[in-house]
Amino acid sequence: MRYVSFVDEPTMAPDDFFMTEAIKEAKLALSLDEVPIGAIIVSNGKIIGRGHNLTEKLNDVTAHAEMQAFTAAANYLGGKYLKDCTLYVTIEPCVMCAGASYWTQISRIVYGAPDVQRGFRRINHNILHPKTEIIGGIKELECGSLVKDFFLSKRNKT
Repeated sequence: MRYVSFVDEPTMAPDDFFMTEAIKEAKLALSLDEVPIGAIIVSNGKIIGRGHNLTEKLNDVTAHAEMQAFTAAANYLGGKYLKDCTLYVTIEPCVMCAGASYWTQISRIVYGAPDVQRGFRRINHNILHPKTEIIGGIKELECGSLVKDFFLSKRNKT
């Protein structure tokens, strides 16, 4: 795994920098013909976990980008709790991923574009850990366009 530190790119705001890294993961998913959603986990200015959708490749509905990143970060830290960490994800987490974030006790979730159909906010804001801070709209247009264009291309093929 390649780890990147924010201090390597000090000219960009941290949330923008790290969302750009999550977008790279989304583009990797796209190259695999997966729904282009990417996620990273950051601790102390360093990326400690990366993930992108692998639901088709693994034939596993739980293989979302966030779940892959949670596992990678927990392995890096040697424990299941991600306190003092931030999840950056290109699309608002679904209920499953938001619920998993509760159990990790992650400190912050930063997402790009909202998911009005399947995002956790549609169901219940209280699914997150009470201490988790949520921030949306970072690079929203770029993040949203990846998914929108992916599904448009799928519809045009049929």
